[in-house]
Amino acid sequence: MPELPEVETVRRGLQPAMEGARIVKAEVRRKDLRFAFQKDFVARLTGQTVTGLGRRAKYLMADLDSGDVLVMHLGMSGSFRVIKQDEQQVPGKFHHPRNEDRAHDHVVFHMSSGAAVIFNDPRRFGYMKIIARKALEDEPLLKGLGPEPLGNEFDAKMLARSCANKKTSLKAALLDQRVVAGLGNIYVCEALFRAHLSPRRLAATLATKKGEPADHAKRLVTAIHAVLNQAIKAGGSSLRDHRQTDGELGYFQHSFQVYDREGEKCQTAGCGGIVRRFTQNGRSTFWCPKCQK
Repeated sequence: MPELPEVETVRRGLQPAMEGARIVKAEVRRKDLRFAFQKDFVARLTGQTVTGLGRRAKYLMADLDSGDVLVMHLGMSGSFRVIKQDEQQVPGKFHHPRNEDRAHDHVVFHMSSGAAVIFNDPRRFGYMKIIARKALEDEPLLKGLGPEPLGNEFDAKMLARSCANKKTSLKAALLDQRVVAGLGNIYVCEALFRAHLSPRRLAATLATKKGEPADHAKRLVTAIHAVLNQAIKAGGSSLRDHRQTDGELGYFQHSFQVYDREGEKCQTAGCGGIVRRFTQNGRSTFWCPKCQK
């Protein structure tokens, strides 16, 4: 599933075509994706101007001038592409052909900017829902989400406080969207490696007995910030289905230091360890047992 950097990359790619433009026509080519579309889905979108395009965790959020918000989730294989009239897109260095089966083009937004914004989802785990802005705080999809890891409020003190009494592993805590929103398996593995912290470490050890953030909590927050910003700059990680809106692959996977590098030498200077993989909470965890404590 696309993680925060991939979703942020998609947001930035859609912004020029959607933000400030009116939805002239919305096409829904099937009755459902992961969930059924609302009966008034098309009617509530038609004629509305997108006043802002944001992101909350792994959700894209399009503010409409009606006071509604179009919430969109990419699911496992969902992607957008932007087609502009009389303009052909030039493949980038990391371009990989998309699925040519247009049967998977399930939603099309025809924008007053002259662009067609197309949502393609072969596996149909993505979804879209229109929510009144005033009802967002009570929306089950969004309720209970933790702080944004790149937001101003997310720091070592907040992370330590959230993990102080947890008896779960540090990796499991970081994947809990109530602790921090938007992190997934790839970037948690990478951040833990950069902070030299074991994924098996108890989450509660991020806080001292007095409840203050331990030094390794500060290292971890710094690592989370660094890996996310680097991944966003690189356009995300193109594992399986992720594509940018112009069809180009993100290429942060070339910067992985531990993820999917089982059996390779640890990249920490002077370590000499070997990257290992084990299953943790049903997911593959990659780490260096020698330098991650």
